[in-house]
Amino acid sequence: MPINSHAAPLRCLVVDDDPLSVQVVLNCIANTPFLTATGSYTSPVEAAEALRTEPVDLLFLDVEMPLLSGIELLHTLQHPPLVVLITSSKDYAVQAFEHAVVDYLVKPISYARFLQAAQKALEMAQRPPAGADAIEAAAPGADFTFVKVDNKLVRVGFDEVRYVEALGDYVHIVTGTSKLIVYSTMKAVEEKFPASRFVRVHRSFIVNINRIQALEDNSVLVEGKYIPVGQTYLRDVLQRLNKF
Repeated sequence: MPINSHAAPLRCLVVDDDPLSVQVVLNCIANTPFLTATGSYTSPVEAAEALRTEPVDLLFLDVEMPLLSGIELLHTLQHPPLVVLITSSKDYAVQAFEHAVVDYLVKPISYARFLQAAQKALEMAQRPPAGADAIEAAAPGADFTFVKVDNKLVRVGFDEVRYVEALGDYVHIVTGTSKLIVYSTMKAVEEKFPASRFVRVHRSFIVNINRIQALEDNSVLVEGKYIPVGQTYLRDVLQRLNKF
């Protein structure tokens, strides 16, 4: 998991099924004073297991791996570290921002571009912990709140919110017209969003109850999107839905 103070170098793990690409990234890490390599894997399955037990601050992750892609690997992690995606095509760059990763590197990787991504990771690692300050407490009975996006406060109407998704130290607040990336936690969302309107259905998802169209096969259908319902949340979800 990421640490908040980095007098010591960021601990890096490299995951890529191409051994040559792994060596290129390891060489770049070795030439960057504020980074240190803790290991590397060419098997994404082995890497996923290691990430559950080993302290890692920054993950350099190949997107296009067989058996388990980089994005799929991220989905298996409850508390992912900072991530820089590695790809052979710029077409995957969009996924970097959809999954709130630090940056992406396109092969062949130059050291100048690598250093730019590493410096962004260092800056993010030195930020204070994500917390409730990024989401304003709504006034009693209010239909909206304010959330901090970059350096501005954005008004969000509760009825507009479809669902909230956790991604690392960020949450994505998804409305009918936008996706707001907020440096916060799911705990803060639960505390600041009214419980009468929203329900936690999964460790990574909170949904607007009024936007739920159906409950099917341990998933809820929200505006055409199937969102998983975790077993530990299922009973509460059923109780909440039965009230309507």
